[in-house]
Amino acid sequence: MSWFKRIFGKDDEQQPSGGYKQGTAIVEMRNLNYSPKVIIAWCKAIEGNIDFGAFLLNNGFEELFYASQAIRLKQEARDWLMKNGYPHLMAMVNASEGNESALNWLRLHDFEIMYHIANAVESEMESFAWLKANATEDLFLLASTIKRVKDEIEQNHNDVHSFGRD
Repeated sequence: MSWFKRIFGKDDEQQPSGGYKQGTAIVEMRNLNYSPKVIIAWCKAIEGNIDFGAFLLNNGFEELFYASQAIRLKQEARDWLMKNGYPHLMAMVNASEGNESALNWLRLHDFEIMYHIANAVESEMESFAWLKANATEDLFLLASTIKRVKDEIEQNHNDVHSFGRD
């Protein structure tokens, strides 16, 4: 079992009938297994670097491209994640926006690292401490990057002079 599978969730063999039930449909969740270099590229795409976003989109990491866009509140990207087998990424995005049911869903389905990333984005210092102790540096950087971008979005939403910038 790779470190990413251990961190991001259960192996396919451990998931009942290959996925989790969402409403009345079984949602097949795609694997999340990335090298630290890909995580760093994802961080750059989240920050808004177009070249890294294009790299992710055109080199087999389209889910990370769409997750970057979902973090930046793009509804089409959020829909893409749900339709293409990445509800766990969408749950992390929603949880990082304060959605308690998404945060609980991550914990319930043993996506511990994603739970702590989302919680850290929401300024939970215990989760930052957990990430520092239990995750790799690239994943700690990922949480910090998402937090910085989400904080900028929030600041823009609260500033009447930047209405509609995101």
